[in-house]
Amino acid sequence: MTLFPAGIGRRDDLDAELATLRDALGEPGLSPARVLSQHSGVWLVAEPDAPEPRLVHARARLRDEAEGPPVTGDWVALDGGDAIAGVLPRHGAVVRRAVGEGRAERQVLAANVELALVAEPLPEPNERRAERLAAIAGAGEVPVALVLTKADLDDDADATALRLGRDLGLPDAIAVSVRTGDGIGIVRSLLPPGSTAVLLGPSGAGKSTLVNALLGEERQAVGDVRASDKRGRHTTVTRELLSLPNGGLLIDTPGMREVGMWDGGVDDTFDDVAELAAGCRFADCQHDSEPDCAVRGVVAPERLEAWRKLAREQAWVDDRRAAARERERLGRSYRGIQREARWVKGDE
Repeated sequence: MTLFPAGIGRRDDLDAELATLRDALGEPGLSPARVLSQHSGVWLVAEPDAPEPRLVHARARLRDEAEGPPVTGDWVALDGGDAIAGVLPRHGAVVRRAVGEGRAERQVLAANVELALVAEPLPEPNERRAERLAAIAGAGEVPVALVLTKADLDDDADATALRLGRDLGLPDAIAVSVRTGDGIGIVRSLLPPGSTAVLLGPSGAGKSTLVNALLGEERQAVGDVRASDKRGRHTTVTRELLSLPNGGLLIDTPGMREVGMWDGGVDDTFDDVAELAAGCRFADCQHDSEPDCAVRGVVAPERLEAWRKLAREQAWVDDRRAAARERERLGRSYRGIQREARWVKGDE
């Protein structure tokens, strides 16, 4: 296992994947770097042997590729002109459907992460929102830990964390309080040296305050707390990869108001439903009114309704992605016919 300087992290297969990209582009001089943050048209990157991060541009074609432009956490290859020439394969990407009603486009929130910390504020954590965040992480094969912040506002914080973690099928569920320090050490233990985690959650959940506690300094801006609901205001404006004192890495993200499904993850998040569904009479049972349903009556009604909603949403996205692929296929076919017609006419 290779461990790079603080702020970069580890990538066991970096040399092999970089060599493959060099061969594919025919550019043997490409060097590795990791994206720390993305800004308007430029990316802040860190390199293994460089004393400080620097801002670079990306080649125009990278902005139009299906995988999208480089994102925070990406491993990239730099050319001699201070430009990102290519993005190495992503392992552990958190992807959601782009914000906006009716849009069927992907948005990569973070790449190359080994853990997603899903934050919800006490005393009233939103279980359905946590389910969605866990689902988009699970779709990228990223393990999830639940972090309930502001534990000092709930006398039963630990019990609430255990219950909610059990309901969501998550092995790690921690109640933390930055004010008292409770749970902070447990969260640190989930972020070993060289590993990369991403922090996900809504605005006002206290994510920036938690990040500052993990960093041991007031690095991230923190908004004022409203007296009406004890919730903070949205402060983080970009996704940023931060180096923790113990050598672990954490990607802080802006608060999310919409968490749309993109690439599965429903079965992983609702593995209890999927396991019980194997005993249903019908393979396409919706666990509503079908006879001999093995799920209805066992799974809590609100959790079952959440499963139906996410399953319908995923089916909607899958249908539109399939339609887009078909339009692209037909477009390629039509362009081929046009080229052949021009060749026959002698125009080419």
